[in-house]
Amino acid sequence: MKKPKVTVVLPAYNAEKTLKQTVHDIPRDVVDEIILVDDHSHDNTVKLAKDMGLTVYLHPQNMGYGANQKTCYKHALEGGADIVIMLHPDYQYDPKLITPFVYYLANEYFDVMLGSRVRSRKETLAGGMPLYKYISNRFLTFFENLVSGQNLSEWHTGMRAYKREVLESIDFVSNSDDFVFDTQVLFQIIGKGYKIGEIPVPVRYFPEASMINFGRSLQYGLETLWIALKYLFGRFNIYGKK
Repeated sequence: MKKPKVTVVLPAYNAEKTLKQTVHDIPRDVVDEIILVDDHSHDNTVKLAKDMGLTVYLHPQNMGYGANQKTCYKHALEGGADIVIMLHPDYQYDPKLITPFVYYLANEYFDVMLGSRVRSRKETLAGGMPLYKYISNRFLTFFENLVSGQNLSEWHTGMRAYKREVLESIDFVSNSDDFVFDTQVLFQIIGKGYKIGEIPVPVRYFPEASMINFGRSLQYGLETLWIALKYLFGRFNIYGKK
């Protein structure tokens, strides 16, 4: 079987403090290219990424988390990636787990892989996830599973892997430029019948890791519920907004 080209994309914003450690742990025997898209950081993220030899693209202004991923996937596909791994560069997720992600996709077990931070309440909270985030994560995931017919342990992870054909077949460009982008992508994938797999990943919250505040979390939660309700009543266009 021909070895797939594996590209890791890092949607970055002020990731200087954690970028080096994240990149260091990426398994280079599996990964062929690392692309960093910088969403107009105010620190030395771009310089550090270039010094490490990453492929770097810049947004001329801050455009949002969803917009960052759109640029990531566009350049990964243009570069010939067969498997695209989206990894937050804040070191909340263990890059070494990229290896099993690629194995499951390359061997046709699944079309999409998610890294789930939720195995037990005790473990998740011990890893530093704030209680209000844990409660909202559980509630939103339960509701999203209910309306979609899935049984995923977490819908809100920042470590995901996609086969090329998945990204080519969904209109991710028409999705939100904000955090709810991730939710829209999953509903698009489910709507088109792709197989989603999961593996557990350690929970790592620490001061240098990025975290949206309570207000932005509340907005994200309400937008997530709205997308789920639209899907439930057949009003969510799986091909993207028109």
